[in-house]
Amino acid sequence: MRASRLLQILLLLQNRGRLTAPALARELEVDPRTILRDVDAMSQAGLPILTHRGAQGGIELGFNYRTRLTGLAEDEAEALAIWLAAPPAAITALGLGPAAARARAKLVESFPDRSRSIMATTFARFPRDPDPADTDPRIAAIAGAIRSGLTLRLRARSPNPVALKPTSLIHGPQGWSVFGPPLTAPVPQPDWGDINLSRAPL
Repeated sequence: MRASRLLQILLLLQNRGRLTAPALARELEVDPRTILRDVDAMSQAGLPILTHRGAQGGIELGFNYRTRLTGLAEDEAEALAIWLAAPPAAITALGLGPAAARARAKLVESFPDRSRSIMATTFARFPRDPDPADTDPRIAAIAGAIRSGLTLRLRARSPNPVALKPTSLIHGPQGWSVFGPPLTAPVPQPDWGDINLSRAPL
């Protein structure tokens, strides 16, 4: 357990830069004193851990240290493989299916041989078919509007269209809903009607 936590600390410092002991403690759900003991152990093991005091203080890796240690425990590799076997239907609905497939291939390839072997075995043992995706083309269009900062008009052909700057596209048990100013509540998918996207201001 401690070895796994030490690796997590190392990767957090590598990927995020300087972090305080309380911030690391929150991330790993332990007491800050545990983090300080772990940092001492890492320093004694020869890792270039630097600690800084004061308001701008924190813990960081020195000397541009980088690790390629990305191995997974056997159960972690199995769990990740099952998770990756069938991406959530929402990914396809948002128009990100091909990107997800490329990301999966890169992620699996980034692991050491043993982890990749466990994942390949798990893919074969527990094959999963993707969940059926919502084929509503408005979902991908609204997702694109959020990325591009476009104005969205719901019920665009009705006498009273609803204009908003969409900021979030939410998927829940009741389906999709879209939200953004000046709305005060999300609009569920059945109420979208025809939509229109533009760069026109609200």
